[in-house]
Amino acid sequence: MNALTTTTKPNPMQTFIWLLKREYWEHRGGFFWAPLIAGGVVIAIALLSLIVAETTAARHGIQLGGMNLDTIAHNMTAEQVAQFNSGLTVGLMGLSIPIMITLAFVVFFYLLGALYDDRRDRSVLFWKSLPISDLDTVLSKVVAAVLLAPLLAIAATIVLHLAFLVLISGYAGLHQVNPLPLLWNPAQLVSLWLKLILLIPVNAVWALPTVGWLLLCSAFARSKPFLWAVAVPVALGAIMGFTHLLQQLSIPSAWYWKNIVGRILFGVVPGGWFDIGGNGAFSTLTNGDNVNIALDRFGLVNSLLSWNRILGALASPDLWIGAAAGAGLIVAAIWFRRRRVETSV
Repeated sequence: MNALTTTTKPNPMQTFIWLLKREYWEHRGGFFWAPLIAGGVVIAIALLSLIVAETTAARHGIQLGGMNLDTIAHNMTAEQVAQFNSGLTVGLMGLSIPIMITLAFVVFFYLLGALYDDRRDRSVLFWKSLPISDLDTVLSKVVAAVLLAPLLAIAATIVLHLAFLVLISGYAGLHQVNPLPLLWNPAQLVSLWLKLILLIPVNAVWALPTVGWLLLCSAFARSKPFLWAVAVPVALGAIMGFTHLLQQLSIPSAWYWKNIVGRILFGVVPGGWFDIGGNGAFSTLTNGDNVNIALDRFGLVNSLLSWNRILGALASPDLWIGAAAGAGLIVAAIWFRRRRVETSV
């Protein structure tokens, strides 16, 4: 009798994993296919560029960054090899930009519809009938936005890097040049990919104000959450600028647009924290000579990925103040989730 009447309580971790799987399968097009398609477009452009280069300059050898690969492979010193590897890192990061931009758009619009769409199609009653709390539902969407989607984007980035290196290696092989010494440096590649993965938590903390604001708009808005998300902070900034309210409080108007509008609308862009604390990516490049030196040594991108910059960002009050504000907005989104039903849409 006890065996028949005893009910098994659901495992909270299994429930949460199930919710994450639900988010993935419902948004697989954005989370999985969009980054891959963006990477495929980059490879297609690279392939066309090689074809054009081969047909227009086949007699001049392989050019990479303005340098002949034959000369590089046979005459480079250890210091020059290290410089070339730094340049390769810059190039690979540049190739990743379309995927990162795609990720930002996907996450932005995913969050806007995360709590609004199931009220619009009235499926919210079904989800509320399950033994799943609003807290778990909202947190699963937060994790999907700041961890799951970036992990899949980085996986697509790694595939893009490998495909590009294979493409360049094949082109080099056609010209009897061994690409292994310069292009295939396992330590360099693994270090780059590992840093990209380890940057996910930093990007996640930085993105919390945007995540919280978009989820709040998604939970609160009875219609057109995009207009609520964008028009409210922009209109508020315009009103304060017209009335000179910020100036009366001795606050520059630029502060509002950077620290309020920028944080709640553009925080999902990967690497937005590079410039926090006044020690931005370009702050050390104070004159033309320094710019030339930095670009010649490919130090800019490497400095962005340095551990010192990452630790400096983690120690910045700007990061954690924004994270606290984002957490408060997420709590507000959970509150509205409990009270908004399908009849309110």
